[in-house]
Amino acid sequence: MATYHCSVKVGGKGKAGGHAAYIAREGYYAERAGYEDLEATGHGNLPAWAEGEPARFWAAADRHERANGATYREIEIALPRELNPAQRQDLVLDFIRQEIGERHVHQWAIHNPGAALAGGEQPHAHLMYSERTSDGIERDPAQYFKRYNGKHPELGGCRKDSAGTEERLLETRQRWADIQNAHLQQHGHAARVDPRSLEAQGIDRAPERHLGGRRVRQLAPEQREALLERRAAEDELLQVQHELAPTDISQALRDLASEAERREQDQQAALLAEARAYCRDALDEFKAELARQAEQERARQAEPERAPHAGPDRTPAAAEDREAREHPKPPQAEPAPRAEPPHTAEPALHSSAERLRATLAKTLEAIKAQEAQPPTPEPQPRRSRGFDLEP
Repeated sequence: MATYHCSVKVGGKGKAGGHAAYIAREGYYAERAGYEDLEATGHGNLPAWAEGEPARFWAAADRHERANGATYREIEIALPRELNPAQRQDLVLDFIRQEIGERHVHQWAIHNPGAALAGGEQPHAHLMYSERTSDGIERDPAQYFKRYNGKHPELGGCRKDSAGTEERLLETRQRWADIQNAHLQQHGHAARVDPRSLEAQGIDRAPERHLGGRRVRQLAPEQREALLERRAAEDELLQVQHELAPTDISQALRDLASEAERREQDQQAALLAEARAYCRDALDEFKAELARQAEQERARQAEPERAPHAGPDRTPAAAEDREAREHPKPPQAEPAPRAEPPHTAEPALHSSAERLRATLAKTLEAIKAQEAQPPTPEPQPRRSRGFDLEP
């Protein structure tokens, strides 16, 4: 059954080099009995002056870090026994990419000692990293660990990020549980871990105290047997509680809601696309109809301007001569100025103008004839139409 453990430790000045050798099983720990449990190790984000040599970096931290400063932080995590060594290494590297990325110099190692009490594997990992954040500025070892200069970063050391608040620690614990459960699910294991305390999980028992290999070896056989029986009983109880616990359908409901929302969005997008296509087609038809009507209007306006080609007597001039022959004009003393018809007038308008001119000429002739007659005597007063004239 997978167990959960995630703790954070801080190393002071002068402690980094020794602890790095311990987790990497180097130096004093390379040939010492009881430390043959190294499963994998690695490092990353080292500066140029310590490239490929993490021990040199930690030695510089011990030498140049401030007296009251921390030279490293360490996250210690228990790894699930359900995973094989390669799968456990992938899990650790994923966790490092998530928590460290390219921001901090780090070194890690996986240990897998035998369990002192129950036997079997006891895999766990040490992730050791510097609080100094990398910013791409080249610094020598002495400047690297100086106090940070906010106004002129190139003149000071790298900025520190301690991440030591309780809130951030709880967030780290939750992320470790999430990524561990994701890898267990990925490899087909039903076991899951929970970062909450036993009380928060509703488990009514006191946390078991970690004994360590030395104290376990000092226990009497009957004490070891009692501890094993207790662990077996607690594991069985936890398994039963897990099986009887109500199924959490909240995630399934959230998935269903998300799927329904996605389908609704797809339907709305399809309807919108259909409406846009309909509007485009309608607009194209409207434009075509406007163009057709405009063409018809141009053809209608151009129709009267087309003169027929039936012969010389069909021209406007011939029509005017024919009208003059059919309706001779009376002699005029002083004909009124004749307004020339516009060149663009139609034949029918010429005939109307000629008749109007003839009428005006007759009226002028009658007025002149009346003015030429002698004046007539003033008539006696008489009764006018509708009025009684005063004497």
